[in-house]
Amino acid sequence: MFLAKILLRSRIPGKQWIGKNRRPTKITDATKQRLIARLEIEAETQYWLSRPWLTSDQEHGSAKDSKKVNFIEQFRAFRKSKFPPHEFMAHHLDHLNVTKKW
Repeated sequence: MFLAKILLRSRIPGKQWIGKNRRPTKITDATKQRLIARLEIEAETQYWLSRPWLTSDQEHGSAKDSKKVNFIEQFRAFRKSKFPPHEFMAHHLDHLNVTKKW
């Protein structure tokens, strides 16, 4: 179908870049270089993700201390926190009385 359109020089119906009968995109050297650069970045990321910082023996139980410290700090902050002062609902809805004429 694309060959017939090229040979007969007919126009592409509808939007050129989307749909069933879209114009094929040209692959240039710049697009190839961008694709290669993205693939290199992905390969480097895979390389670094495949080598963990800690071994599995070092990793086992390493977060227990930090979890305990965080829990203690959160518990202390909860005990020291105070509830906000009581407010009337009229205070929250006072901005609605701006145009009240009566």
